[in-house]
Amino acid sequence: MEDQMHHDKGRTKNDFIDGKIKHLGSKDSEEPFFVASLDSLYMKHLRWVTKLPRVEPFYAVKCNGTPAVLKMLRALGTGFDCASKGEIKLAISIGATPNKIIYGNTTKALSHIRYACTHGVNVMTFDNLDELQKISVIHAKAKLLLRIAVDDSKSMTTHHSIFGARLETVNKLLERAKELSLEVIGVSFHVGSECTDNLVFKKVIGDARHVFDIANLLGFQMNLLDIGGGFSGRDDQQVKFNKFSEVINAALDEHFPADSGVKIIAEPGRYFVESAFTLVMNVISKTVITEDVDKPSEIKETSPNKMMMYFVNDGVSGSLSFVNIAHAHEKIEPFPHKTMETSEQKYLSVLWGPTCNIYDKITESYWLPELHIGDWLLLDNMGAYTLCLRTNFSGFERTRIYPVVTAETWHTLNLSHTYNIIL
Repeated sequence: MEDQMHHDKGRTKNDFIDGKIKHLGSKDSEEPFFVASLDSLYMKHLRWVTKLPRVEPFYAVKCNGTPAVLKMLRALGTGFDCASKGEIKLAISIGATPNKIIYGNTTKALSHIRYACTHGVNVMTFDNLDELQKISVIHAKAKLLLRIAVDDSKSMTTHHSIFGARLETVNKLLERAKELSLEVIGVSFHVGSECTDNLVFKKVIGDARHVFDIANLLGFQMNLLDIGGGFSGRDDQQVKFNKFSEVINAALDEHFPADSGVKIIAEPGRYFVESAFTLVMNVISKTVITEDVDKPSEIKETSPNKMMMYFVNDGVSGSLSFVNIAHAHEKIEPFPHKTMETSEQKYLSVLWGPTCNIYDKITESYWLPELHIGDWLLLDNMGAYTLCLRTNFSGFERTRIYPVVTAETWHTLNLSHTYNIIL
């Protein structure tokens, strides 16, 4: 659920959180909420156009489809990478034009291809013969990108086992496209989510150049390269965005120089939204486990003889469902809203969601100062693959979203025609 836009002179995301918690307290309410900073999106956009000036971003809608986010990105001139009829419909509903949408799913339902065709969305991907056959029947005027496979073993989430054509199959696919009189205009790839090896871009951009050369020999007029996503939005990642951009720019200059006539696009998702969202949760219950607790010996030596279990009002069945991904636990770093003294004692803590589900565990072996029922906990970097995966299991309502923007950004971008506002 998304609330209206909030903006006011001098107010920031933290100002809004303070005010919202105070307001909820006055209403005897403890509902959890998200705060989405549109200023963060703006800053990420500025960094992108500075570091990757030749690469036009097409935001991956699947990552976070919050309308306020999509409207902000449209205002910034971003395109949209959609994976379904529903995402195409959403992009169109916030004002995106068909030329700013790519249908980047290589396994499309027939009715979804038809919807794209009807609404003028022509650029779409493929990586197999059956997909070509479907497109030839339903959307013969489509402009196609051949998605190639990537060694994404250095990424947190890999795609190579499902998506992407191996280089040895490229000739066969392009020849079949030629037989079907389909127009193949370029190549796409994806290095996997949260890639930790920036040099993978050097290799795959070289592979893409090889595919372009094959296609040109077959008579295709190739003019578009989609370098996918995989960029983190966090500044504490192993490989920083600046390092990725240096490798990408060098590889593009080598294989697709500015005068080559090839347009370069990308599909960043978490890059834009990950750090823009903060989740604010309330401690609704608490259990203290004393000296009988079964702790590892090294922890017993350094901690007091009690451990805390806290229950908060959002969890793994809700906004934190991404915790089910193996590596996600490393990113859960809640911190108290109230100011704590640096010398305050910390306790080994386990954080649970609100449901009667044994799998609703958010963190374990995490150090926190002692909290009390009614205290608030904050989680930063909560914008990527959180809202899109949440449920209302056990009848808990989905957490409300409050988009906020400072007056400076509001006036700089002239957003009054883009959003409803609350002054």
